[in-house]
Amino acid sequence: MKQTLLMVGLLAAGVAGAAEADPAQYVNPMCGTAEHGHTIPGACVPFGMIQLSPDSGKQGWDWCSGYHYTDEQIAGFSHTHLSGTGCFDLADISVMPTVLELGEKDFVANERFVKATASKFSHAQESASPGYYRVHLADPDIEVELTASQRAGYHRYTFPAGKTKTLVFNLGFHIGDHNLETGVRQIAPDTLVGWRHSKGWAAHQKVFFVARFSEPIGTLRTYLGKQDGEFVKGKEVKAVLTFPAEARVLCAQVALSSADLEGAQKNLAAEPQNWKFEELQAAARAAWNQQLGKITVEGNPDWKQTFYTALYHAFVAPCTFSDVDGRYKGYKNEPVKAEGYTQVTVLSLWDTFRALMPLLVLTNPEMTRNSIRSGLAQFDQTGQLPIWELVGNETGCMIGYHCVPVIAEAIRKNVGGFDLHHAYTAMKAAANGNERGLPEYRAHGVIPCDKEKESVSKLLEYCYDDWCIAQVAAKLGKPDEAADFLKRSRNFRNVFDAQTGFFRAKKSDGSWLTPFDPKLAGYGEVGFTEGNAWQWNWFVLHDPAALIGLLGGNEKFVKRLDQLFVEKPDVKSAGREVVDVSGLIGQYAHGNEPSHHVVYLYNFAGRPDRTRALVRQVCTTLYSGKVDGLCGNDDCGQMSAWYIFSALGFYPLNPAGGRYELGAPLFDRATLRLPNGKTFSVVGAGDPAKNAGVKAITLNCQPLDRLYITYEEIMAGGELRFEMVPAN
Repeated sequence: MKQTLLMVGLLAAGVAGAAEADPAQYVNPMCGTAEHGHTIPGACVPFGMIQLSPDSGKQGWDWCSGYHYTDEQIAGFSHTHLSGTGCFDLADISVMPTVLELGEKDFVANERFVKATASKFSHAQESASPGYYRVHLADPDIEVELTASQRAGYHRYTFPAGKTKTLVFNLGFHIGDHNLETGVRQIAPDTLVGWRHSKGWAAHQKVFFVARFSEPIGTLRTYLGKQDGEFVKGKEVKAVLTFPAEARVLCAQVALSSADLEGAQKNLAAEPQNWKFEELQAAARAAWNQQLGKITVEGNPDWKQTFYTALYHAFVAPCTFSDVDGRYKGYKNEPVKAEGYTQVTVLSLWDTFRALMPLLVLTNPEMTRNSIRSGLAQFDQTGQLPIWELVGNETGCMIGYHCVPVIAEAIRKNVGGFDLHHAYTAMKAAANGNERGLPEYRAHGVIPCDKEKESVSKLLEYCYDDWCIAQVAAKLGKPDEAADFLKRSRNFRNVFDAQTGFFRAKKSDGSWLTPFDPKLAGYGEVGFTEGNAWQWNWFVLHDPAALIGLLGGNEKFVKRLDQLFVEKPDVKSAGREVVDVSGLIGQYAHGNEPSHHVVYLYNFAGRPDRTRALVRQVCTTLYSGKVDGLCGNDDCGQMSAWYIFSALGFYPLNPAGGRYELGAPLFDRATLRLPNGKTFSVVGAGDPAKNAGVKAITLNCQPLDRLYITYEEIMAGGELRFEMVPAN
């Protein structure tokens, strides 16, 4: 009887929860493939090594992921991709099915080959869902289906009846990098192995592969390479495999490794070996549902699609890099082994320290630990923590040393799983380097713009990172070092011009750089990174009160913030075009990361109503679940993570500070299933789909008289309730 009553109670409490077993149904992987989102539509599993996705063969900024929704052709399906980045690389081990009879004339150069084998397609005959991608290639009349597991990609091709089935492995295919050497060899009747070594954004990339097929290879021909021992080698070898025409369906399983062929073979053996494609697809979807189910939301169905699509994008990277045996290509280009953790890659830390990494602390602390241990492995091998790490390389892209706040947040929130003292040593090494203006910053508290590009942005970010180091030093019982780094964290005052009310670039002689135009954005002496003075004037995450003081107190601060959102959105470029400045509301640029915390600053000046109104405006006008649903690069999930937090009603303005600034929820109810087994619910009482104002907030039925909650309060479980009313 008790069990029956329990079941009745559960059903009564959550009819809307009936769909929670399959949150993947709300995800649209095509979201962000239009405009400048740069996302991939293809198949992957959460944090997987494989991102098996279509490529059009085009090069350019809007093809950073290899695919753009404006494309009318597909040139291949490759196994590695960057999702949502502003730089391009990867697209390794491209496979293209065809029924063409290819000959020597088609293999003169990669461009000509792509032209010969690419096929037109229609979006009407294309679909994607978590872990699955399907498209019909019009020219050869071939149905393509893709799915993935942790370290392998699975292909199913349905060919027209009576046609010889042909697969082309184009080892020369790339997105923006340069081939150094490729090689291929058949090692069994149904197995092909090979590699691709390249140089691009990742200066030294190695990808080894093993491909196994559902039937024996009929013939193997190679082009643009020469026999060298057991392998055919060359800069862009292409292998043409034909299979008998009797069966229309051909399946392939492809596993990768950055270490060597042995690693790829072990990865292949560790993944499912059957050719039951529907089972493989179902397993991938189940992996996604397990992750997506960590947060459930109830409310507006369109917003649910946006939310779960954002959650999907937030769990694509960081990506698994080490093999099943722990080996991976180290930072000195030789295999090394990750002991007791998984080495991960695609650490876009300038972007993701703000919201993506804090989201992982709440939902996937094991990924937080893997990311930090991966960063410490890079430090052990190179003496440098990652800035923007990619496939065993430090790209050096962007500014700051933002592995520091990721580590500091993990220490503040007791994530564990790594050596705190070793991490602190690495953090100090990052802060005491001799590049990127750091010597001048340490000596004088200013980075001269005539000696270092992007000087103001670099200084502001160093200040925040140093504050994070100060917190760790204090926790580890090092008061003198904590005081030194805390002093450094106040250097932002040295570049604030009280006359104009902006942070500005200074020259070596201490004078301001003139003329000054706060709308001028650029990468040189002007002083800013991917933005201008308007957009960077708010980057004091660790001390908003000091920033408010610099701008004249609460009332003047609010006026200046209001002005940001109504200024004409005429961002000017100094030299190189600043394409990342997008998603503009006045001069506020939500399409790029330096702006992401800004709407929450109103809370610190006593105007939470402005925070709530602007959060709602951004969530409902600059995001959707449609193909153009991102107003800027997703940047490995950071854009999406901002939406996730903001839709829930709170945001980690200072990730290492341990508190979350309150906005207002979008949903009737959202429930976080925390890694400690507890749940934390956010309730929007009073129809949040219509009402964006807040009358009262309670935490566990007690009035909350502040505009933030803490990490400890979330992890303790309970309920945060907003009484929603019409906005003023």
